[in-house]
Amino acid sequence: MEDPELEALRQRKMAELQQQAQNQAAQEQQAKQFEMQKQAMLRQIMTPEARDRLGNIRLANPQMADNVEMQLIQLAQSGRLRGVIDDAMLRNILGQIAPQKREITIERR
Repeated sequence: MEDPELEALRQRKMAELQQQAQNQAAQEQQAKQFEMQKQAMLRQIMTPEARDRLGNIRLANPQMADNVEMQLIQLAQSGRLRGVIDDAMLRNILGQIAPQKREITIERR
């Protein structure tokens, strides 16, 4: 025969696991919906060429791409963005954001 306390513990643990699974599914759904809204906004404010460039940047540096996307969306929402961002404008923005690399030269004597 089984112990009633053991069975109660099993039931509680099972309920906790189910709750965790539901919470995780809800968080994933929210993240997916946020990403869809972000992509829809970027489609409105960027040309296809600029979005392609941003996609290439995402492959090399995902954190920088996220930062640029959020900055562009914030500019668009605040009304400080004039027109659609094309590839040349995005390159200019990236040039300002990207850290300047120092050139190292070695002299032999």
